[in-house]
Amino acid sequence: MAPHADPVTSSSPTSSTSSYSISDTQLLYINGKYQPSSDGATFPVTNPMTGETIYHSASASLDDYYTAIESAHIAFQTWSKTSPSARRKIFLKAADIMESYIKSPAPELMSQEVSATMHWVRVNVFATAGLFRETASLATHIRGEIIPADREGTTLMVERTAVGVVFGISPWNAPINLTARAVAVPLICGNTVVLKPSEYTPKSQDLVVRALTEAGLPEGCLQFLPTGRERTPEVTEYAVKHAKVLRVNFTGGDRVGRIIAGWAAECLKQCVLELGGKAPVIVFEDADLDDAVEAVVFGGLAFSGQVCMSTERVFVHRSVIGEFKEKLLKRLEGLKTGNHLEEKGVSISGLFSPVSAERVMDLVKQAVDNGAKLLVGDLKISGPRKTIIAPHILEHVSSGMDIAHQETFGPVMILYEFETDEEAVVNANDSDFSLCASVFSKNTLRALDVARQVRAGACHVNGPTIYVESTLPNGGTGGSSGYGRFGGIAGVEEFTERKIISLANKPGMKFVF
Repeated sequence: MAPHADPVTSSSPTSSTSSYSISDTQLLYINGKYQPSSDGATFPVTNPMTGETIYHSASASLDDYYTAIESAHIAFQTWSKTSPSARRKIFLKAADIMESYIKSPAPELMSQEVSATMHWVRVNVFATAGLFRETASLATHIRGEIIPADREGTTLMVERTAVGVVFGISPWNAPINLTARAVAVPLICGNTVVLKPSEYTPKSQDLVVRALTEAGLPEGCLQFLPTGRERTPEVTEYAVKHAKVLRVNFTGGDRVGRIIAGWAAECLKQCVLELGGKAPVIVFEDADLDDAVEAVVFGGLAFSGQVCMSTERVFVHRSVIGEFKEKLLKRLEGLKTGNHLEEKGVSISGLFSPVSAERVMDLVKQAVDNGAKLLVGDLKISGPRKTIIAPHILEHVSSGMDIAHQETFGPVMILYEFETDEEAVVNANDSDFSLCASVFSKNTLRALDVARQVRAGACHVNGPTIYVESTLPNGGTGGSSGYGRFGGIAGVEEFTERKIISLANKPGMKFVF
């Protein structure tokens, strides 16, 4: 690097959590400044467990989105030319800053906004710090190639170049980690990002902005636009279709993902969509059943099942299903369900909204009413606002029941029996979702063969369906799980363009036409 002060790394911090209060109004972050919405609009953010308003957030208007996109477009002209080392330094520093949030304010924010237990807070904070460090390592791996040319006196190069402005939408369920994922690789590639967070968790998601800003990310590179529910459809369509937005990424439900994909298709715009899941686990007769049960319980019930990779369907070989059920029920006895705000040692707390809890329980009750058997569960919703659901395990679920095909996004799993490997694969693939899966067997080659046949973006052998590292090409294989890839070099490919540059170095070339 040149000996002069780099304008990227020398920029002063513009945000800090030193005087942070959860009750303060959450502001928009546009062109390096926290500010209210252009028309002063706000919306309340409530505690799902108590229903009380925690704070108010500014609600971005169309004018705010216009300003943010223009600002990001201008910042791109400079940011895209910064050195890899300058970008890397920012992300490494941001990782250290993010880790400091484990003391405050991350635990209070996530507990208040989404009823997160301390385990889930740690997952978010430390996984995000790891993601920042892995992303920093990509700075010098954005590589092109030189291709032999048939034309005499010509050199052909294919470079990976930044796209421009990226519009990202990140969800509430892993608010810190998935926000970082939405912005990190686009930024390290030299793009700028306009981010719309969930209306449920703007302050948790703002921690990503604060960490990157304090680490030295220049003004305009990252815009943060919380938006109230009423305005969300209008501003989202506007941003997706804006001529200066050249990539879109969205993590969330398949219903909204299809809408966003439709808008992007109208203007032939590329998207990365990680949507829902209904992850299957296949347990063969030679599996270590203790390990399989542990993985199924973690995969199905972590964060009350509110993870796109959550285990929802468990296929167990007929010869061991009795023993598997016995071990599963015993393992569930050690889990505590309750109000994490009032009780210690809670593993499963409330869902993110009463409406979500009602939807989950309706699916379970409909299945039971139509002949499914309830192995575990009381068919009740508890808690101050009826958001807490204990684990529910079902069997004898038929293909005609809604719960067999819809993503529950709650602490619910279905047990099935199978006899042959082929039957297990067919049943596991009987879903429009294709995000994650797992296979359990002591015969590694057998498990590998089956894993290759299961239609999923990731299939884990002898491990839970919830497993992700930031270097991996994470995403579904189409259908209701979406398309495109986050993470590692695959993410670089999504958020850069291949650009052909030809160099003609033979004077006096003649062209026949």
